[in-house]
Amino acid sequence: MAETKKAVILLSGGLDSATTLAIARQEGFICHALTFRYGQRHEVEVESAIRLAKVFYVREHKILDIDLGTLGGSALTDNNLEVPKDRESTDPAIPSTYVPARNTIFLAYALAWAEILGAFDIFIGVNAVDYSGYPDCRPVFIEAFEKLANLALAAGVEKKGIFKIHSPIIQMTKGQIIKTGIGLGVDYSLTHSCYDPDKDGRACGVCDSCRLRKKGFQEADVPDPTIYVQPPQITGGKNRYV
Repeated sequence: MAETKKAVILLSGGLDSATTLAIARQEGFICHALTFRYGQRHEVEVESAIRLAKVFYVREHKILDIDLGTLGGSALTDNNLEVPKDRESTDPAIPSTYVPARNTIFLAYALAWAEILGAFDIFIGVNAVDYSGYPDCRPVFIEAFEKLANLALAAGVEKKGIFKIHSPIIQMTKGQIIKTGIGLGVDYSLTHSCYDPDKDGRACGVCDSCRLRKKGFQEADVPDPTIYVQPPQITGGKNRYV
């Protein structure tokens, strides 16, 4: 498919954003990727984002530094807080790995760059099915932000175009995401998902993200290329992991 339109892709370096980038490419967009160093303890994911941007021939890849760690409030940005391990998948509480307003902040930066590029399409790899309970991964949030986008910028007010927030994997299970990505040529060994990797960048195997990732590969019946310090133990039915 010929590339005809520009899009900004939020690229974290994880499984979900890699698949989202592949989908945007398959849909014919000229991709401009945006990655953040926001004070996350798993900054190794930035290295994954750089590799993915090269593999998928991203037109331009920007890495922005914004220190959300100075605000605190999340185990991902505050080393004084422990990353939850071996958490029950049925636990309804929002975990301490939630970073307040993270996706709102990321989308705001993406929106600003999109206007500068003359682009009206933004892709984000949020997921509301197999996720850790974050409020800014829900369809209602994406819909609300899209409305805001078309009210907030000159390009929208002047009717130069309509901003669209694409969340193509939002209703997929991790297994479906992986199958989709493999069909589009994603090499998941290039991605990183762990919230608490060791000093060598190996995945811990017991945080929410590691276990969701492992469960996804099992559901997709695809070998998991991840190097784990402690391999996740997956038991039970389709939507249960322990």
